[in-house]
This record gives sequence, structure tokens and C-alpha cells, in this order.
Amino acid sequence: MKLKKLIVTGIAMTFAIAFVDAGTLKGHVKYDGKAPKSKRLKMDADPVCGASHSGPVYSESFKMAADGSMAEAIVYLKNVSYSGGSPADPVILDQNGCIYNPHVLGLVAGQALLIKNSDATLHNIHSRPNVNKEFNFAMPKVVKEKKSTFAESEPEPFYIKCDVHPWMKAWVLVSDHPYFAVTDSNGNFSIDGIPAGSYEVVCWQEKFKKKPMTATVTIGDGETNQDFTFTRPKKK
Repeated sequence: MKLKKLIVTGIAMTFAIAFVDAGTLKGHVKYDGKAPKSKRLKMDADPVCGASHSGPVYSESFKMAADGSMAEAIVYLKNVSYSGGSPADPVILDQNGCIYNPHVLGLVAGQALLIKNSDATLHNIHSRPNVNKEFNFAMPKVVKEKKSTFAESEPEPFYIKCDVHPWMKAWVLVSDHPYFAVTDSNGNFSIDGIPAGSYEVVCWQEKFKKKPMTATVTIGDGETNQDFTFTRPKKK
């Protein structure tokens, strides 16, 4: 609770106005161990795909820097009370060089997903959500943009694939609030404007999708830090 002073016709009146404190969650995601060998993608079936790259292209399922920092892990809060609606700007998913860009993304339920085709070839976009109705449509090379939306939030990230190019896959989180972030190339993330309170926070990475990491954080007026470290499961 904070106080403000209002002057009305020369009389000083003090009244209380309630403000909802908002904080920031920051952190770092890494992998403790040796990274698995990257798998080279075979694009020979479509000459347009191979010609789009000057060198070999590798699987995007595990992106780790030399120090263990992990890119493209998605961090999100659970059970947040939010009534702000969905953002007006769409989230963009591009098909470029027969690769989805970005590989991991998040959007709010009801927010538009703008799917682009930057390739001179046919793609077929097929979503595999758990709650929402899936879509499955073709984008010939002359069709450069299509929009879609997911009306409901999803319990966990799901994938969108291309039925023409089987190596193409992107992972999507559809949330009922905007408090999520994808780690950058240095493994860092930042989620701003979180209402004060205690929350369960989930860190999801494609290779560990069956066992995401979780933590409990308390957000106040300021900055809270929460790091995550994935490890290779021990053999039984």
C-alpha cells in the first residue's frame, strides 16, 4: 500500500491507493555434461532446401555453448492470475531455408501466429496441440503468409511440423498469460512485469521435454534470480 497526497480546494487530503507491485525474474540455463553429437540434416530430397545453405545444417534440438549455456529453453510461470488479454501484435514463425525460425516460441492464447514462407518451395504446416484444434495446410511457394490462432492455453509446449520436409519442427508454448521467455544464445532469460506473489516456474528444453525442471519463486518489487541446470539422467 502506498500513499499519495491530493489537494482539493486548498484542503490537503491524504488517501490510500493500492498498487500491484511487479517484479522481474531473471536467470541462466545450462547443461552440466558433454553435449550430444549434433545430427546433420539431410535435405537432398528438395534441392531448394540444400541450395539455401552454404554449408551443412544440423539439428536444432540441443543448442549448447562451450560453457554449457543452453539456448532455446523456454521458461514460464504457472497459475498466474492475468486478465490483460492477448497482445495485438502477432508472433512470427518463418520458414527459411527449410528451417523454422524461431525453433522455440511462446504466445498468449488468442494472439495471432503469422506463418511466413520465405522459401521458393512448398511447405505443409501441421500443428500438434493437446487442447486446441490442430491445423494442417499447405503453403506453396507463391503463398507467403498465413495467420492462425490458438484459442486456449496449453499445458506444455507442443510442436509444429512440415509434412513435406520431415526434419522441420518448431516448439510452441501457448500460455494464458505473457510471463514466459526463451533463453538467448548465452542461456539467459528475463521475464518482466510479473505480479508480486509466489509461483511455480517451469524450465522446458526439447531434449528434456518429458522431465522439465521446476522451482518455486517469490516475486516482489524488484529482481529475482532463478537458474536451472540440466544433467544427463543416470542409467539405472
